Amino acid sequence: MEKNSGSSTGKKRQREEETLPDIQDSDQTLSLEESLTFSDTLVALRIMRAQFPHLDKVSIQPFVLRSQLYSCIKDRTQVDRELELLRRERVLRIFKLNTGQDDHAIMFMDDYLNQVKSVVTRMEAKKQDDLVVLDWFKTYVIHSKLETSIGHEELCSLLSSGGNVKDQHISVLINAGLLTRQLIDPNMYWFAIPRIGSLLKGLSQGVRKGLEE
Repeated sequence: MEKNSGSSTGKKRQREEETLPDIQDSDQTLSLEESLTFSDTLVALRIMRAQFPHLDKVSIQPFVLRSQLYSCIKDRTQVDRELELLRRERVLRIFKLNTGQDDHAIMFMDDYLNQVKSVVTRMEAKKQDDLVVLDWFKTYVIHSKLETSIGHEELCSLLSSGGNVKDQHISVLINAGLLTRQLIDPNMYWFAIPRIGSLLKGLSQGVRKGLEE
């Protein structure tokens, strides 16, 4: 009897040990999801996105300035760390602004994809040539290159997964507002948000006022 009882206890302990790693993995997954869902930076981004002004004359998806996040979250290191995590998880994209100041625009990935889609629709209506590169850009570049900039060779290499890349294709992306050529190095491009320039000043003032109310 004692031998059977010991054997039963041993089997029970073995079963518990076998299931333990699964429980630990589950806890780690939940921890990651919670850190993404409830981070101060992500909460602030969602609030600012909801307050983004709706303008009839300009078709643009909501975005937030990094400087606005700094104004409502005191720990800039925390903001930068959480933005980097969200960027790597493809939750959002970060764009260097051509304003002469060291600022960045932040747009949720789903919003950015919708922005690209609206650009495609607008350019198709004008019946421009070489628009196939817009599909290549969306399929092979956006999710592969998450940084704020990209070199000419790497861009062409990624686009070549869709077809033979020509200079005209790069021109289409620049004219669409999806890329801007860097002044310091013409072989480098910034990823860009089309039609963003006219909204920057008004957005900075409007959202800051909304947060203070």
